[in-house]
Amino acid sequence: MQVPAEDRVKIFDTTLRDGEQSPGASMNLEEKVQMAEVLAQLNVDVIECGFPASSEGDFAAVRAIADSVSGPTLAGLSRCRRDDIVRTQLALRGAKRSRAHIFLATSEIHRTYKLRMNRGEVLTCLREGLTLARDLFDEVEFSAEDAARTEPDFLAEAVYEAIEAGATVINIPDTVGYAVPHQFGNLIRYLKAKVPNIDKAVLSVHCHNDLGLAVANSLAAIEAGARQVECTINGIGERAGNCSLEELVMALKTRKDYYGVETGINTQSLVYASTMLTRITGLAVSRNKAVVGINAFAHEAGIHQHGVLMHPATYEIMRPEDVGRAGNSMVLGKHSGRHAFHYWMEERDIHCTEMQFEEAFNAFKRLCDQKKEPQEHELLAIVRDIVHTAGHTSPVLANYSLRGV
Repeated sequence: MQVPAEDRVKIFDTTLRDGEQSPGASMNLEEKVQMAEVLAQLNVDVIECGFPASSEGDFAAVRAIADSVSGPTLAGLSRCRRDDIVRTQLALRGAKRSRAHIFLATSEIHRTYKLRMNRGEVLTCLREGLTLARDLFDEVEFSAEDAARTEPDFLAEAVYEAIEAGATVINIPDTVGYAVPHQFGNLIRYLKAKVPNIDKAVLSVHCHNDLGLAVANSLAAIEAGARQVECTINGIGERAGNCSLEELVMALKTRKDYYGVETGINTQSLVYASTMLTRITGLAVSRNKAVVGINAFAHEAGIHQHGVLMHPATYEIMRPEDVGRAGNSMVLGKHSGRHAFHYWMEERDIHCTEMQFEEAFNAFKRLCDQKKEPQEHELLAIVRDIVHTAGHTSPVLANYSLRGV
């Protein structure tokens, strides 16, 4: 059953453009095409393939993706300049559905120091650029760069003019990660109330993570009526990064009771996409990264382990299988209790008397005081040395002893 437009949030993935601008994240042509195919499998709505006018290499990569990747709409970033827009159209001409993503700064600080334009000149520039683009692309998106720091009245005027000139998507970026959720949500509400033609375009947001609020700000915008979010795998991007795709998508999926919307993302491919990006860029994900970090479904604390063994929902709000993990993991360490240690033994078909179990558990705790993360062979050696009564051992213990450990 098709989801009504008002209940569907489109995912615009900019891993290959803004994400690649993260220091150390540059990809060659083959790697960008490979990652684009992963994003298509993830079922994102839009892939921003790159910035064709920025270099010959980026132009070639965007063209290669347009010629080989199908499914999502393919977008290219462009300044609000004729040469950029034409260059982007040439790069995307092989795409089944193309989008021009045209940006122009609107905030006072950008107008004064970067563009050296007044309000009227900015409006004239955006009208000319978008009018050209609407005849060259299937879709036109306008981004008011540094929108979160733009005077609301002028931002509303720029949005109105952009839609009149042909923009079908209006993106409101928090370019420098300055906004906070309540304020950013109110900005979206303000635009919906003050821009007369706002119903002719999809409202989008692009949040940076300089204050660690990119996902929170994006969720606040969705609550206020935004229906496209620009994000990246693993949250990579300029400076502190962008809104993390996997965190946003799983927040909407897990709390559908609150937000009442959904995406079309194949969430079972999230861990795979995260892993592929790490392999390609070499940028590692922290262990405690939400959703895709290796600790996201790992438990060491005894109380948590006991709860999860009784019922996973006691300490897990998502199923690991829903993001592409085989299951959760019980990590044996100094905080683990008897339930987890007993579970570990049962998983290996190791049986023993109650007295032997207590002796093995105490030996395990002593080992944990000496080592941060006991290894599997060390745990097996402990149990082998204690559980030796005929009829109580397991084949898995046959080759282990405490000698040499």
